[in-house]
Amino acid sequence: MTFDSIPTPSYVIDEAKLIKNLEILKDVEDSTGAHILLAQKAFSNFCVYPLIGKYISGTTASGIYEARLGFEEMGKENHVFAPAYKEDDMKVLGTICDHIIFNSVAQLKLHAPKLKASGSKASLGLRLNPECSTQEDHAIYDPCSTGSRLGVTRANLDKALAEDPSFMEYIDGFHFHTLCEQNSDDLKTTVDAFIDKFGDLLPNIKWLNMGGGHHITRPDYDIDLLKSIICDLKAKYGFEIYLEPGEAVALNAGYLVTEVMDIVDNSIKVLILDASAACHMPDVLEMPYRPPLKDSSTWEDTTMPYKYRLSSLTCLAGDVIGDYSFDHEIKIGDRLIFEDMAIYSMVKNNTFNGIPLPSIYLCDVDGELELIKKYDYSDFKERLS
Repeated sequence: MTFDSIPTPSYVIDEAKLIKNLEILKDVEDSTGAHILLAQKAFSNFCVYPLIGKYISGTTASGIYEARLGFEEMGKENHVFAPAYKEDDMKVLGTICDHIIFNSVAQLKLHAPKLKASGSKASLGLRLNPECSTQEDHAIYDPCSTGSRLGVTRANLDKALAEDPSFMEYIDGFHFHTLCEQNSDDLKTTVDAFIDKFGDLLPNIKWLNMGGGHHITRPDYDIDLLKSIICDLKAKYGFEIYLEPGEAVALNAGYLVTEVMDIVDNSIKVLILDASAACHMPDVLEMPYRPPLKDSSTWEDTTMPYKYRLSSLTCLAGDVIGDYSFDHEIKIGDRLIFEDMAIYSMVKNNTFNGIPLPSIYLCDVDGELELIKKYDYSDFKERLS
């Protein structure tokens, strides 16, 4: 595999690493009977949906467009959850989704009767909030924080049941999603809290969806504990189990190739790249985090004497990717390769400042590069008016 021949900036999807992740996920499915779904909010590159569909059960969506994409391009199980649904969208979702999950009793009561009257075969569920926070580093991704809009708490569910319990007849399953890039010990903590809050209702449901945030394909992930959690739940309650990982599907399975355009020396040396955190990897600023970079180390690494801050072409002063050390001097024209760039990059990128979107390449298992998508000025212009 060589990236010298492709233009910069470009994303590259690594098919071999994608398959390695998928084999791990398939093993979980085969060992436990759980259904694993690609959370498209993390990775929506449908050029590899046929490949992904060979290993896992299907897709899950956060709205109408993702639901359509999963239906059209993978064609397997197709689930959707959103905090609220528009009437027109629901008419479509009822025909293309196997599971539709509601965020509130009000949304369930609004849409469920119409779905059933329309003849929709979708299985309906309700998202519950176990009020169990396991987040330490990323509060923005904690659905169990005080004041969260995501999921029905036990107090609010009891209030709704006291007022009118008839809505329960529409519910086939429950959903919770509390994790972000976490191990199975945090899932165990959440499951215990969920059973404590809602255990009396579990014997009456057909399925339980444990959401996403499971870093199953990370090297230190405790897969045996995950399998144990799933099998214990199935044995106790007899329902189907669903997991919705996004990152785990494409973790470490992509790159962003960039070129050094200039070097600015202002107390520290700053590399000006043709890639941007703000435009091409927004989670760097949103999380925030420092993305891995091939053949580099941390700023503090004394074994690598050449220190640089990596920034971009935009006019945003804070468009800084991070500080890195190298064992050699970096020069204008050098290429740098960011790793783990398949997830939350292409799905979130933008054309702020009129910065071009990177091309997308697929590197197959033989190391051959294929251009999947090339963007130009029209992609910037035509999204505006």
